[in-house]
Amino acid sequence: MLRRVLKYIRDNDLLKPQDKVLVALSGGADSVALLDVLLRGGYGCVAAHCNFHLRGEESYRDARFVSELCKQKEIRLVRTDFETQNEAKSIGKSIELTARKLRYQWFDTVARENGCTAIAVGHHQNDQAETVIMNLRRGAGIRGLCGMRPKNNNPYCPESEIPIIRPLLCTTHDYIQHYLKDIRHIDWVEDSTNTDTTYKRNAVRAELKTYTKAEIEHIAATARIMQGYLDYIMHTDSPQAKEAIEYETLRNNR
Repeated sequence: MLRRVLKYIRDNDLLKPQDKVLVALSGGADSVALLDVLLRGGYGCVAAHCNFHLRGEESYRDARFVSELCKQKEIRLVRTDFETQNEAKSIGKSIELTARKLRYQWFDTVARENGCTAIAVGHHQNDQAETVIMNLRRGAGIRGLCGMRPKNNNPYCPESEIPIIRPLLCTTHDYIQHYLKDIRHIDWVEDSTNTDTTYKRNAVRAELKTYTKAEIEHIAATARIMQGYLDYIMHTDSPQAKEAIEYETLRNNR
């Protein structure tokens, strides 16, 4: 896991060895593994935790867990509280979109205040597969099939120079849990709303549980290949573009 993620960081130019990174830390398995790997990789880390006040006592449990974890790892933790439901009503957006906007805008502020060069989030290959499938269901072109990039601008702070990075896009959720439970012996917390299939993404997530690890990896690989095709078409020099060219070359030489 450590070698795989560090190689992915190097191959996609996500971080330099001396960089300090803001880690979005919810307390779930993905963000806990992300923090652990980055710290083991020698990066300076600051953790950021949001309480959206949407899950009652469970939200406070998560905040306590994250606080204790950061004490154990001796890193700085920055916390904030959002009245998400009130904000959603005032701007006329869904809870999900409102929470996303609030956290990404806040992450940029915290990253600036703490001298961080990037904001790391815990998206992995299962999340990539979810994104591609959701885009397909509502109709997608090449951009929709690209899914999430390893590195992109903050969608809610387009003028910011601090990018969003996804170092775990090289691995699956099952392997992340294996890494924490069986290799590192680190606990995490579960979000009970993840099983609520009235949310579209959760319904897709439940569907993906019937997929094999290889199938999820193939969907994620397809998204990366499509990123390469798009970059090639747009004359963008990127690792993905080089991989797409290699893929086509190999296929034509079969």
